[in-house]
Amino acid sequence: MEVDVRIQGDENDKGGAVIIVDLRGRLVTGVGDELLREVTNELLAEGWKRILFNLTGVSKIDSSGIGELVASVKLAERFESSIRVLLSGGRVRDVLELSQLLPRLDVYEVEAEAIESFGDV
Repeated sequence: MEVDVRIQGDENDKGGAVIIVDLRGRLVTGVGDELLREVTNELLAEGWKRILFNLTGVSKIDSSGIGELVASVKLAERFESSIRVLLSGGRVRDVLELSQLLPRLDVYEVEAEAIESFGDV
C-alpha cells in the first residue's frame, strides 16, 4: 500500500483546507489497514478537519480494511472532523456495497465534487 497526501486550499488553515489522502494498492490485513489507521491518527492529531480518502487506486479491500475505514470515520467524528471518500466503480465499490457501507459513507466519484461537499475551501 502506498499513501500520498496533498492539500487543496490554504495549507495553514487545517480547519478550512481539504487534505487528500491518495491510497494505492491493497487495503487489506497486515499493511493497508495499519497504514490507514496511522495516517488517520496523524492527520487528526495535527488538527485536520476535512479529510478526503481517495480510494480510486485501491485494488482490493478486505474486512480489516473496511473495519479500519469505518473506525477512521467514527474517530474523525469524535474530533469534529469530516471524512469523505472518493471511489470509482470496480471491486472496492462492489465490496463496500455488499457490506452495506456505501449509504453510511459520504462517497463521491469526482474529486472536485467531493472537495466542494466540504463547503468553502
